[in-house]
Amino acid sequence: MDHSGHGMTMDLPPFTLGRGLAWSADPFFLIACLLGLALYGWGVVRLVRRGDKWPVGRTVAYVAGVLSVALMMCTKLNDYGMVMFSVHMVQHMVISMVSPILLLLGAPITLALRALPPAGRGRKGPRELLLMLLHSRYMRIVTHPAFTIPLFIASLYALYFTPLFDTLMGSQAGHIAMMVHFLAVGVVFFWPIMGVDPGPHRPGYLMRMLELFAGMPFHAFFGIALMMASSPMVETFKNPPASLGIDALSDQNAAGGIAWAFSEVPSVLVLLALLFQWYASEERQARRSDRAADRDGDKELAAYNAYLASLNTRGG
Repeated sequence: MDHSGHGMTMDLPPFTLGRGLAWSADPFFLIACLLGLALYGWGVVRLVRRGDKWPVGRTVAYVAGVLSVALMMCTKLNDYGMVMFSVHMVQHMVISMVSPILLLLGAPITLALRALPPAGRGRKGPRELLLMLLHSRYMRIVTHPAFTIPLFIASLYALYFTPLFDTLMGSQAGHIAMMVHFLAVGVVFFWPIMGVDPGPHRPGYLMRMLELFAGMPFHAFFGIALMMASSPMVETFKNPPASLGIDALSDQNAAGGIAWAFSEVPSVLVLLALLFQWYASEERQARRSDRAADRDGDKELAAYNAYLASLNTRGG
């Protein structure tokens, strides 16, 4: 069955959740997910073997993030997402807003910096190259809100409301590139806001909240625009396969509702993570202040005792 005039053949029965979750692996994402899990597992095992601790919660978050990518790209959801706007929007929202949050909570860069062995003097190994990238001008630019917020917004409006989307959906390579882009945009947007890993741009907690809410209204407006449209707006999904038994406009309205709803859910998750991180940071600062006060008190006591000793010596 022809898919929107792009020469791609797809014959799918009416969509159900059980059928959508059936196994249908995209080789690129399957290999990427397995590699991501293997490298993370190697890092955790390396730390544990040398007696270091790694929070279980971080491992759970990272694995959940990788599995969320696999769920979207390595099941029949990916096949249905090629011909149904609503299923595609679920993929987009999860890949760009849920997976990045979970992956960032897993702190993969921190794990890599702790697990990778340092190279010898005057040499540059993987750890040194990673540090160079973290401190590079390129990384300062791509994680700055003046770059991440417009990119986050443009990934919706400039993609779906121009012929670029249809061009990318016309080939397997284009579709993969688009999904990788969604994931990368989500990572660079959320990393400075709530990422555990060190980064070149790390504002205060109030500023992070402002950055979070700066992009979300545009996300909601995008969803509303799709919901209120009186005709199909994306060429790719104008003529869904007859076997699906769906109406293109109704499916587009559903896609808009999904985009609108997803602007709320990740915001709550990130806000909770931010508040927890803020509280933990304040607790650490308080403990440091208490230790500093104790040290100062000990110094004052020692100085007073020395003064008393000197008085006794003079008296003697």
